[in-house]
Amino acid sequence: MQPLATRWLVLPLVYCASLPLLAADKPLNDTGITTCVDVFNNRLSCPVSDYPNQDAEAGRDDLAAQSKLKKIGGGHAGFDFSKIANDGSVLPAYARFGSGAKDWACTRDNVTGLLWEIKTNDGGLRDQDSTFSWYNPNKKTNGGNAGYQNQGNCTGGIACNTYAYAQAVNKHGLCGKKDWRLPSLDELDSLINYDFYSPAIDRDYFPDLPDLTLYTTSFWSSPSEAADYAWAVNFKGGSDSYEFKGSSQLIRLVRAGQ
Repeated sequence: MQPLATRWLVLPLVYCASLPLLAADKPLNDTGITTCVDVFNNRLSCPVSDYPNQDAEAGRDDLAAQSKLKKIGGGHAGFDFSKIANDGSVLPAYARFGSGAKDWACTRDNVTGLLWEIKTNDGGLRDQDSTFSWYNPNKKTNGGNAGYQNQGNCTGGIACNTYAYAQAVNKHGLCGKKDWRLPSLDELDSLINYDFYSPAIDRDYFPDLPDLTLYTTSFWSSPSEAADYAWAVNFKGGSDSYEFKGSSQLIRLVRAGQ
């Protein structure tokens, strides 16, 4: 089913200095945009005469371009990610994904403080191609409709819905933690890199996506919308939409960092 509406982020030329907060003490990431534009051209070197104060000329991305940004880990422009092992330890940037205790399994965003699940490609519980319907039995947070319990197409021997998946991952204790959950819309949006397309995310730290040139399924977020719908984010171009809760979408779980 097609989404009822799509919420597009239009990036203005003028940089907005005050960023909204993702949590009480954690700002959102910058946009990832590192070049400037004029009326006819994009991806120009900054500054551009007669077009001052563009997005790429301020914030973390600008500091990174000037080699003035101190990072804990790595990532494009102002983004700052670290690889985290199955046992919860911090890994070097060259670490490989795997199932061993010291293998890469999660990615920590050092700007927002969030820890993100990295999917597998092994046909198991967390396989990157598994999809799920949106389901939340909590009447206080489900928008008046719990959703659908088994409308996805998943592996791992569970009901293919968001609630069952989070419970199963927490039972196993991914990266040593058992408080994984569906992300908010703002949390998912914080991963969008608007300097990239297909996917609009840093693939060095989030390599676990289907072929988005053909595969357009979005990632579920926790907010419910209009009872039968919930917000989702598509990382092909970085757009938000609200999808029918019974539709089959992807999941990337998150937890608060330490």
